[in-house]
Amino acid sequence: MAYFQARTDLALEAREFVEDADKALHGVIVEEYETGDEEIHVTRVRITTKNGARLLGKPMGTYVTLEVPGLTEMGESSDVGEGHREVAEEISRQLSALLPEAEEAASVLVIGLGNRDVTADALGPAVVEHLCITRHMIREYGKNAFAREKMTMVSSMVPGVMAKTGMETAEIVAGIVKETSPDAVIVIDALAARSTKRLNRTIQISNTGIHPGSGVGNHRSAITEEVLGVPVIAMGVPTVVDAATIVGDALQRMHSELKETVFLKARDSMALTELNNMYVTAKDIDATIKRLSFTLAEALNITFGMQA
Repeated sequence: MAYFQARTDLALEAREFVEDADKALHGVIVEEYETGDEEIHVTRVRITTKNGARLLGKPMGTYVTLEVPGLTEMGESSDVGEGHREVAEEISRQLSALLPEAEEAASVLVIGLGNRDVTADALGPAVVEHLCITRHMIREYGKNAFAREKMTMVSSMVPGVMAKTGMETAEIVAGIVKETSPDAVIVIDALAARSTKRLNRTIQISNTGIHPGSGVGNHRSAITEEVLGVPVIAMGVPTVVDAATIVGDALQRMHSELKETVFLKARDSMALTELNNMYVTAKDIDATIKRLSFTLAEALNITFGMQA
């Protein structure tokens, strides 16, 4: 719909929106393929020019999107199915490809963004709860503490939200990075999608950092390599959809199925614009966040060498 701007954190959806508008995508390279028995659809979007970044509204860099239709139906930690493990391993492969290479064991800081008290925004803190934290053990006892040839020093932080801390998340993270000097930062956050079909079924990984809250119009200071001085990898799953998008899509379906033109008065267009302040999530979001957090945490633990 032309009268309101659908918000999305997914580069994949931003590309689709531009293509629907019949605009040429110069400076954007797209690769797509299927992998695994779970029919994981992988899309790699590389924005290589400033023009491409302007068209998509995303910083230059690489965005990897994994679409897994059955992601929300997989078992929890007490009953983890094969599909869960396969998805975690694929996430780990894609994440490892974006992380900087290191001859020695690297040091990684994992940041869980979000508000624990808002279920749809609690993905980051939930993932951190399931991570295997090793920095303190390795610093105390050395690499032999875990009897592994290669071991990543992992530390983590859940900075909370500015309403509770009075500080920008970027300020907190920058202070920790300055004090602990990690080789890379991984930021995990709940995202916003344009399509309900991708809600809780899509994982995006990028090497461009993150602007916390941008998907819901609550812009905060950026957490990027330029700000922190170390590579920043962002991981997220869309857990909310703009309410205006849902209404707009419903009107489009009416137009398509009824083959009749849907006329919108000015006040109707304004009503849709006002819906941009409302967001919708799934009714079982609490159980979904629990399952997703196990999957992402397992992927990180595999990447860091804590699981074979």
